[in-house]
Amino acid sequence: MSSSAATPLRVVSTESTRRRLSAKQAATVQRLTAATVDELRREGYEGLTVRNVARTAGVAPATAYTYFASREHLVTEVFWRRLEALADTTLTRRRSARSRVAAVMADLALLVADEPELAAACTVAMLSNDPDVRLLRDRIGREMRRRLQEALGDTADLAVLTTLEFAVSGALLHAGMGYQSYDALPDQLERVVAIVVPAG
Repeated sequence: MSSSAATPLRVVSTESTRRRLSAKQAATVQRLTAATVDELRREGYEGLTVRNVARTAGVAPATAYTYFASREHLVTEVFWRRLEALADTTLTRRRSARSRVAAVMADLALLVADEPELAAACTVAMLSNDPDVRLLRDRIGREMRRRLQEALGDTADLAVLTTLEFAVSGALLHAGMGYQSYDALPDQLERVVAIVVPAG
């Protein structure tokens, strides 16, 4: 089960990849991203098109294309919004750095675990060279880094932080490619944390 189902969500941004949005535009983008998930459930990534998403959302295709350049952009936006809305992991200094980092990595690993079609689509879409996808990948990377750095504490070692970033992104890629189940990721990542994060 995804940790996002059990964790309260933060407020979702009203800023798209391309520009700041009015309330009406934000509602349109929200409909499009919700329709993307619906389309993925019905058609899978192979059948996903911006035009079909627009139809499902009740939006003109031309309007959809003003917000999203490609299906890769749409799918990556969905992942970014899920990550941005995910409440910060509760971190107390009474817990060890290892325990805090393992909890954050579990939340990140399980973000789309309950939605296999979305998870598989994210694996493909987020590797795109689309400039809007690259921008979102940077946002996703910065947000993951922020969460991991917070869990490590003020004296976070850059080499440890970078290794943890590689571990969680590699784990998500493996699961998205079907080499590993999402449910197994938290335990595996906890073992990585035990090796990488100093005790104490």
